[in-house]
Amino acid sequence: MFNRLKSAFSSLVKAIGDAVTQRELTEDDVNKLLGEFEERLIEYDVALDTAEALVNELKAKLIGVKVPRFNDDYVKALVRDTLVSLLSSIPDVDFDEFIKGIGKRPIVLLFLGPNGYGKTTTIAKLTSMLLKRGMSVVWAAADTYRAGAVEQLEGHAAKLGVRVIKHPYGSDPASVAYDAIEHAKARGISVVMIDTAGRMHTDRNLMEELRKVHRVSSPDASIFIVDALMGNDAVDVARTYSKYIPIDFIVVTKVDAYVKGGVILTLLYELRKPIIFLGTGQGYDDLVKFNKLDFINKLLE
Repeated sequence: MFNRLKSAFSSLVKAIGDAVTQRELTEDDVNKLLGEFEERLIEYDVALDTAEALVNELKAKLIGVKVPRFNDDYVKALVRDTLVSLLSSIPDVDFDEFIKGIGKRPIVLLFLGPNGYGKTTTIAKLTSMLLKRGMSVVWAAADTYRAGAVEQLEGHAAKLGVRVIKHPYGSDPASVAYDAIEHAKARGISVVMIDTAGRMHTDRNLMEELRKVHRVSSPDASIFIVDALMGNDAVDVARTYSKYIPIDFIVVTKVDAYVKGGVILTLLYELRKPIIFLGTGQGYDDLVKFNKLDFINKLLE
């Protein structure tokens, strides 16, 4: 994963090492090195604002620095520290610990994101994970407009053995969410997962509808699903959603097919929200916990 973004950082480390002996790096040295680095970042899906912020942080640290020849570890440490500093305000969230820390039942999770981003599959993956931990789950089919949306949920539900609370197509999505929560309360079910409609984020009516679902369900977490293959377009979509509904966590899907890697860095820097999982396939176990420091270390392997 992230092979191209990793190659950009690897090339930067090598270029810095090749540029100096025991002398100090001048501003001209740094501008040349970082100019090429910034171009590669943007090519690999790092948004311009994010790339500029990282380059500016690196520039401040590199000018006047003496780097011993062949000492790549020194350079890697400097770049690693810069990335850690740039992303320091974003907490790492362990999903298991988050769930354990919620004292009430049912726990309510609201899932957001456009159609085709992997929302339903992610719901199924997280359900499988929670079922293995001995928790019970019910789903709310709150996408009441898209043909086949309920049936898609029911296909996964049948495999996992969970119930889907549904209303006829065209019903109020908020009422579906409400009924699912009441169903869970009455039967002692641990977790309610609410699937929502995912039409274009430019659809103001949809956004207002999602805002109502959020208000009625009062979720313990709103989880936005990002399709890595959409690149920075997905970041723009998430930013629009966040104007209407608070986004607490992010799950990035289709990472197994995404070699650029830059959208991960952009999401963290631009949205300042924790990524909790990466989707790495279609199987229910194809979900990898995300850790910010691990991600940074992988970029510098």
